[in-house]
Amino acid sequence: MGFRQLATGLLILLTLFCPLPAWAQATKYYPPPASYSHSVQTGKDFSGQNLRSAEFANSSLQRTNFSQVQAEGAIFSGSVMTEASLSSGDFTNAMLDLTDFTGSDFRDAVFVEAIFLGSTFDRVDITGADFTDALLDGAQVKQLCAIATGVNSKTGVKTRDSLFCP
Repeated sequence: MGFRQLATGLLILLTLFCPLPAWAQATKYYPPPASYSHSVQTGKDFSGQNLRSAEFANSSLQRTNFSQVQAEGAIFSGSVMTEASLSSGDFTNAMLDLTDFTGSDFRDAVFVEAIFLGSTFDRVDITGADFTDALLDGAQVKQLCAIATGVNSKTGVKTRDSLFCP
């Protein structure tokens, strides 16, 4: 048996009996993010779903249930989310700018590094929400600090501390 045949046989055995390297396992197929931009999703129930990087820009999302979702990096820019439930959801790095959240439920949600510029927060419940490093303007911070209470159950961060309330 020549060297070339021995090397080929050894290579085949290694391929069959050795685990794939981490980079090969990391190439699993993941479906593209869902796109609901410019749509009407009023009253829909997305609770508990994986909405990572999903797009809801410029959509009607009144009374929509986003509780306990994984929505890291999702885009909600320019949407109407009045009376929506975002409770216990993870919206880390989400774009929530220019959005109307009037009457919405943010209890125990995570908004780490989320963008909220130009959004409205009238009559929202932010008990236990974590806004660590979220992008908010001064008027929004003042409005939210007036009602900020609680500690986020997932991150352990006090709502007031995450907003740098005085």
